[in-house]
Amino acid sequence: MTSPPSPKEEKDSRLCPFCNTRDLCIILENKTAFAIEDTSPVSLHHMLILPKRHCSDYFGLTREERGDVHDLIERLRRLILGRDPSVKGFNIGINCGETAGQTVFHTHIHLIPRRKNDTPHPRGGVRGAIPDKMNY
Repeated sequence: MTSPPSPKEEKDSRLCPFCNTRDLCIILENKTAFAIEDTSPVSLHHMLILPKRHCSDYFGLTREERGDVHDLIERLRRLILGRDPSVKGFNIGINCGETAGQTVFHTHIHLIPRRKNDTPHPRGGVRGAIPDKMNY
């Protein structure tokens, strides 16, 4: 069970681009989460998975929300693989906090389809968040 939102959380949710779902094209949803296409995709079929409740980052999700976002990641993976046989892998990414690169403070998980040769040196994957640490 979640506690009622604080006044700051309520204000944040009114300003949040992900809280007004009627303006979003929802691809999949379940009880506590939904998925949309990223409007600035890294690759074709790049998806965002979000809790329906306004929550600033992954560490604030409830156990039920974490389960539901994982369910959508699995379902989206199957959907994308069924639509696009060129997809050979995925990156799953979550930015938590401004220092980690988070720019919209509503939890969102990136599911990024990857294709062979979409980058010359994919080794290191998400380690590319700090480019000098990518190749090890």
